Amino acid sequence: MTRTHARHPGSSPAEPARREAGGPPGGRVRPRSTQWAAWGFLAPVLCYLALFYAYPLYRNLDLSVHHYTVRSFVQGGAPFSGLTNYQEILGNATFLPALAHTVVFTVVSLGFQFSIGLALAVFFTQRFRLSATLRALFLVPWLLPLIVSASTWSWLLNSDSGLVNWVLGSVGVGPVHWLTSPTWSLVSVIIANIWIGIPFNLVVLYSGLQSIPDALYEAAAIDGANAWQRFWRITFPLLRPVSAITLLLGLVYTLKVFDIIWIMTKGGPADSSTTLATWSYRLGFGSQLPAFGPGAAVGNLLVVIALAFGLIYIRIQNKQREA
Repeated sequence: MTRTHARHPGSSPAEPARREAGGPPGGRVRPRSTQWAAWGFLAPVLCYLALFYAYPLYRNLDLSVHHYTVRSFVQGGAPFSGLTNYQEILGNATFLPALAHTVVFTVVSLGFQFSIGLALAVFFTQRFRLSATLRALFLVPWLLPLIVSASTWSWLLNSDSGLVNWVLGSVGVGPVHWLTSPTWSLVSVIIANIWIGIPFNLVVLYSGLQSIPDALYEAAAIDGANAWQRFWRITFPLLRPVSAITLLLGLVYTLKVFDIIWIMTKGGPADSSTTLATWSYRLGFGSQLPAFGPGAAVGNLLVVIALAFGLIYIRIQNKQREA
């Protein structure tokens, strides 16, 4: 029994054969040149990720499980040491203080950066003259190179000739050894880091506030809600997704802060401002006999911590979408 095909007006005689063969209607086949073009656009991204992300992570992992010296680092042939480097850093007397300083530095910096950035973002949502100009001025700390910002704060907090101590002296307060006292060194680098991170929080949170409809605030005002109630019941809940990604990015950045601390205090005095990032650098490059393996192991711990918080964020986001 033969099968017949009804031809639609304008269809070609080969159209039924194409449909039986599973081809697209009208014989439209994706040109091979389009596929090559797609791979051509994707190739630079893949090369960048492989060269600047995948390979450094692999190399760092390799360093952490071998016993490298300067000679073996250059010529190769370092013996495999397994988890010895990790055991060495976990048992080191510097590990717990450095971990505690990292936690304090990260939590305090994030708390103040987010709070001040949110307050400024809410302030700039008000329509007033020079609002755009002031927002642009607040971006200056974010745009400056970190070496410039850290050097500036080193001068401001200098015990002998710093501006901060001069202001304190003018009101009758004695000089504070901001950078050379174990009591104040960590506070000093936290202050500098807060100042540098506020503009990022301001920009992201201000962008999030622009997506909240004004009609919600108008309806709440008609119902008699005051400014605090409007913020707590409307602004803060609707800003939660933006707040979460802001805090996550700030966490990842703050965990790896190195240059600010190194320029201002070099982790001292007496390791009073040493964090895991500065300790990792000092182990690997800060002495005449570098310990590449332990330094890489400390760096890998930071990667694991950042990755853990990233996975937590993704899990929370997935639960919110399901709800």
